[in-house]
Amino acid sequence: MASNPAFHASPMPTLLDALRELLGERLSTGRAECEQHGRGESYHPTLPPDAVCYAESTAEVAAIVKLCAAQRVPIIAFGGGTSLEGHVGATRGGVCIDLSRMQRIIAVRPDDLDVTVEAGVTRMQLNAELRTTGLFFPVDPGGESTLGGMAATRASGTNAVRYGTMRENVLNLTVVLADGQVIKTGGRARKSSAGYDLTRLFVGSEGTLGIITEVTLRLYGIPETTCAAVCTFPTIAAAVSSVVSIIQYGIPVSRVELLDARTVQAVNRFSHMGLVETPTLFFEFAGSPASVAEQVELTREIVESNGASGFQAAGDADARNALWRARHSVHYAMQSMRPNGRIWSTDVCVPISALTRCIAETAEDVARVSFFVGMVGHVGDGNFHLGMVVDPGNAAELVEAEALNERVVERAIALEGTCTGEHGIGSGKIKFMPLEHGAALGVMHLVKQALDPLGLMNPGKILPQG
Repeated sequence: MASNPAFHASPMPTLLDALRELLGERLSTGRAECEQHGRGESYHPTLPPDAVCYAESTAEVAAIVKLCAAQRVPIIAFGGGTSLEGHVGATRGGVCIDLSRMQRIIAVRPDDLDVTVEAGVTRMQLNAELRTTGLFFPVDPGGESTLGGMAATRASGTNAVRYGTMRENVLNLTVVLADGQVIKTGGRARKSSAGYDLTRLFVGSEGTLGIITEVTLRLYGIPETTCAAVCTFPTIAAAVSSVVSIIQYGIPVSRVELLDARTVQAVNRFSHMGLVETPTLFFEFAGSPASVAEQVELTREIVESNGASGFQAAGDADARNALWRARHSVHYAMQSMRPNGRIWSTDVCVPISALTRCIAETAEDVARVSFFVGMVGHVGDGNFHLGMVVDPGNAAELVEAEALNERVVERAIALEGTCTGEHGIGSGKIKFMPLEHGAALGVMHLVKQALDPLGLMNPGKILPQG
């Protein structure tokens, strides 16, 4: 930890020499590369490491970790750089291990519906490889995220309402521990009651307990028929109430996404969509032709009973893909509303029965702030996001944004929800951990101490110090 007198924030010259001997030109101390590896895609300040190592195998990651551990130098794992809560900032300097070159798809097993990949493989790369097998990997957080990073942050996304999150879809991990030891957390069996569930321990650990270098994932058959739909509502509460009814009725929607009026405005400008600028739901349905038709009609009945208008369903692949491209570009669409601003992105998740209240009260808070805020949500599982486009140099705006963030998080936790459904904690939401977890936070500290006694693995993330 920081209080450890043997903890060195910067690599010693002897360490850099050893890393250069191991990696050659794949070690960089250049300012631009270090700064690139010290930031994600949100408002958090850039905190560059002192050096960047481009690893190409689990053995290399283990060797780098052993060298850093021997000299008490912090280690930060880096994948696609798409994080939103300051996960990759080098809060105490140290060495960044970039895993993006670890792009081997190790084994595809269609008969078992699983695949093993290196951590730097992206979800889009994997699905392109799987196209001829009739299978796909459904967890879709948007962006060109690496699968190792998605496992490390317990990512989810638009398909989670039907297929679950990374927690449900990771079968096994290869992990390099803080001392350089390499372990596998499980096997490929679909269930096991043998010992502690180490896979779930490392999924969501954000590089604070070890570095994920390989991931074994569940795969699914590509649905026979897929159909998208869009509808608009007079109020955001009416839209959310419709979603709650759809979920409670058990309609197996694949995706259901909420955009408030401001977000629709941003999407129209950025993606040239021509949508009505009012609260809007995007749906996707999948299955056999008969089941999809039934899902569409049941959904139409529910949303229209809640005041929806303009319900349009489309099975055309081009129209459907355009819709989801626009949804996945929401972050950049919001950014475009204030080109010189930065997005402070936050998310919470609540039980589905509390969703209408939580979103309606949050919408009232949003209406009172002085800068652009968009609201989007994977509302089928109770998760929604705010994109607050702030001027990082304006102290008053940052105070206002922090106050809004605190109100939203405290409301969600009071409703027995969580401070983050999928963005993770990083450094951005550490202060909410005691409120959400109480005495259980002490157990997390014990786990951290047991696996990383020197506090070298991604320090300053997830757990409050002290």
